[in-house]
Amino acid sequence: MSSTAFRPTLRATPAPAPGARRPGPLRRAAPALLAYVAVRATGLLVLTLWAHRRGQEVWPILATKWDADWYLGIADHGYATELGTAYNANNMAFFPLHPLLIKTVSAVAPGSPASTGLGLAVVASLLAAWGIFALGDLLHGRRVGVLLTTLWAAYPVGLVQWMGYTESLFTACAAWSLYAVLTGRWLWAATGAVLAGLTRPTGIAVAAAVTVTALLALRRRPFPRRALAAAVLAPLGWCGYVGWVGLRTGRWDGYFAVQRLWRNELDGGAGTLRRMHEVLLQDRPELFLVLVTGVLLASAVLFALSVADRQPLPLLVFTGTLLAIILTSDAVYFPRARFLLPAFPLLLPLALHLTRSSPRYRTLTLTTAVATSAYFSAYIPLIWASAP
Repeated sequence: MSSTAFRPTLRATPAPAPGARRPGPLRRAAPALLAYVAVRATGLLVLTLWAHRRGQEVWPILATKWDADWYLGIADHGYATELGTAYNANNMAFFPLHPLLIKTVSAVAPGSPASTGLGLAVVASLLAAWGIFALGDLLHGRRVGVLLTTLWAAYPVGLVQWMGYTESLFTACAAWSLYAVLTGRWLWAATGAVLAGLTRPTGIAVAAAVTVTALLALRRRPFPRRALAAAVLAPLGWCGYVGWVGLRTGRWDGYFAVQRLWRNELDGGAGTLRRMHEVLLQDRPELFLVLVTGVLLASAVLFALSVADRQPLPLLVFTGTLLAIILTSDAVYFPRARFLLPAFPLLLPLALHLTRSSPRYRTLTLTTAVATSAYFSAYIPLIWASAP
């Protein structure tokens, strides 16, 4: 493979008129950020109205339930000191960056740790949306960047972007790390990969994208020393936490032993296929499980389209690794649509298709996506009534 295989084909940007000022990065991203906020605010409004009719409060759903509760517990009490034998009980399965930020920021900010955790997630979601726009704009122009951001906002389980979860933080790290790779900012790319590796188990996918691309860049002349540094540094966040868990539990496979206690092991995809088969052949399957199955199947198709579109190598390595981890794991089935939320490059084929479509078709598609996302933003916590 050529050392230039990972380089994007950049769309030419018209030169500004004489005397005109080129808009700054934030101003250029403003339409995408406004679209993002509008989509997520729509979902929040539907959730609020539906919850009010059922006599339920929105705040606990967003800030203190399910995984958010685990992160708040780590921020307050720290990690377990031993492996133990209880299933679904060891908090070392959760990576440390988000609870560390909660503990640090809540020490100086007003409000409860729960409000801090939710605020961090919302801020991270805006940074993620900006990074997604920047990458789409870099590759295909401003319109694609806006559409890509809007599609990510309208993800069926986009509710978690504004919950006390780690998906928004992870997506922000991944988006800006990938952007840095494509623009040759190797040390920034490695920094993003390290932070992603401290945020979620799938952070290794960001590290793989940076390291593989950096190693290919080493074939260039003159020798890019920063690329070599990035290749070495990128996996350190993920490896550092996994190594720390090993030391804390007193066994080399400590982190993987923790994952087994959460019934999470790699099985080559047999468990995923079995669960898909069960869901699709049921007479009256749970709607949310049908959604999860549809997202998994659509993601596989979109990855194939991404390969056919010859996306830049860092994007393919990132989404391919993420898909491989999620599809070949025998973990709990229902969160897997959420696990794929950071895989925003998979939406690039859809964004490109919409740019070539008629305004009417584009409006209808986006309206349907936003309405579906808004519906499931309320359905998941109120009807499914379990973790997304």
